[in-house]
Amino acid sequence: MKIVSFVALFVVALAVAVLSGETRTAEAMTCDPAQLAPCVPALVSGAPTAECCSNLKEQQPCLCQYMKDPAFSQFVTNPAAKKIASVCNVPWPVC
Repeated sequence: MKIVSFVALFVVALAVAVLSGETRTAEAMTCDPAQLAPCVPALVSGAPTAECCSNLKEQQPCLCQYMKDPAFSQFVTNPAAKKIASVCNVPWPVC
């Protein structure tokens, strides 16, 4: 039940980001946490899809920014997120 609540909260946070139209740049790219939505099922299953991995690689330069954002930090710093990054061969940042 706790995982379902966690996933629901993450989806709501992503929706807020998308609806606010907020985008940021980091290293000449657009940081868009909504691009990580395909990774939400992997928070429960631990098995990221190819789309999740691809988007995570694109958003990797933004992970430190997401870690500092109260709306997303609890999701990005979650041990499941680190496992997803590992499975996707995305280096985990040291912020």
